[in-house]
Amino acid sequence: MAAGTLFTYPENWRAFKAQIAAQYSGAKLKVASTPPAFSFGQTNRTPAFLSNFPTGKVPAYQGDDGFCLTESNAIAYYLCSDALRGSSPQASAQVLQWVSFADAEIVPSASAWVFPTLGIMQFNKQATEQAKEEVKKALAYLNQHLHTRTFLVGERVSLADITVACSLLWAYKQVLEPAFRQAYPNVNRWFVTCVNQPQFKAVLGEVKLCEKMAQFDPKKFSEAQPKKDTPPKKEKGGKEGGKKEKKEDKKKEEKKPAAEELDESEVALAAEPKTKDPYAHLPKSPFVMDEFKRKYSNEDTLTVALPHFWEHFDREGYSIWYGEYRFPKELTQTFMSCNLISGMFQRLDKLRKTAFASMILFGTNNNSTISGIWVFRGQELAFPLSVDWQIDYESYSWRKLDVDSEECKTMVKEYFAWEGDFKHVGMPISQGKIFK
Repeated sequence: MAAGTLFTYPENWRAFKAQIAAQYSGAKLKVASTPPAFSFGQTNRTPAFLSNFPTGKVPAYQGDDGFCLTESNAIAYYLCSDALRGSSPQASAQVLQWVSFADAEIVPSASAWVFPTLGIMQFNKQATEQAKEEVKKALAYLNQHLHTRTFLVGERVSLADITVACSLLWAYKQVLEPAFRQAYPNVNRWFVTCVNQPQFKAVLGEVKLCEKMAQFDPKKFSEAQPKKDTPPKKEKGGKEGGKKEKKEDKKKEEKKPAAEELDESEVALAAEPKTKDPYAHLPKSPFVMDEFKRKYSNEDTLTVALPHFWEHFDREGYSIWYGEYRFPKELTQTFMSCNLISGMFQRLDKLRKTAFASMILFGTNNNSTISGIWVFRGQELAFPLSVDWQIDYESYSWRKLDVDSEECKTMVKEYFAWEGDFKHVGMPISQGKIFK
């Protein structure tokens, strides 16, 4: 029986998966989520922590025997009993299918919708409306599957139910109001059944479903942002008056309630100390990314945008990379695979100013692959340079291209124009997406 410590921050829904799995299997799991045992943003940046978990991400698991593991799905799987993993090879494959479905179809859209209501992300109307539609698709699919089933796989709770329920947790708590969720009675019944199981309740407590769809609060978002250091202003009334007012302001700040922040999903991400610009040390580049993007968006790719790209491309200040999805056998329906690309793009919003990419889905249902060309500032792979960019990139293999090689020029032309032989792929184009 597994025994160890789970490092996380409070109310991390990803960590809930492992904790619930441990409740079912009887694994002896200690949770380190508050000081002095663990302080998110500090402990996970220490040399001791990074020696065991190089990415510094949580949740992270360390067994009493020294075994270390990262990635929430892997940790939950390790802590599962055999029954939770599936009673047969077919059932195990179905469990894996739903775990993948949660990550690809629920998490990206649910996060894009929910996070602004928690003050974690800036509100974008277009992105939110798109996220709502994607959530509807996922719920409709689940609703159909659960029409004749109590649980997702088999007749008992499995890791599939734990993973999908946790992925939907904050959506049900924040935005899935009665009028919205009315169209998905089978999903509602299943979700309520899951969260009321003793093993779920031991971790989640009482889960109160949303009564009114939460909206973006600019004030909450503003308060969640790190305060910039500004020089002190001279106060009227002389030095003493200024000091007095500063003391009063300080008292007001101390009186602000912190409880609201502590019980919101992944709000710790907003409170984490912001990293410096990864490219601050680089000299200014003559290549104007925005100018190229305007050419690409508004003019012909082959006759205007591509010649502009190569004429102005800064070989010292930028690099070109080829990325290929590492798990093509897990790709099933092409619309789901395309959503995988969309979710990655949504979570990389802060990278848009310094990057451009064309990602293409090749093939057909149950026989497809994803690959693309990325242009990054600097000579390093961009994703590891910032914690904001590290969510999806490990699902791809990355190769830096020689910008002067024929291979690079051919691939840039094919991926930018979405036409060509694509000899390295050997499949027809299904659809593509541009990151700009």
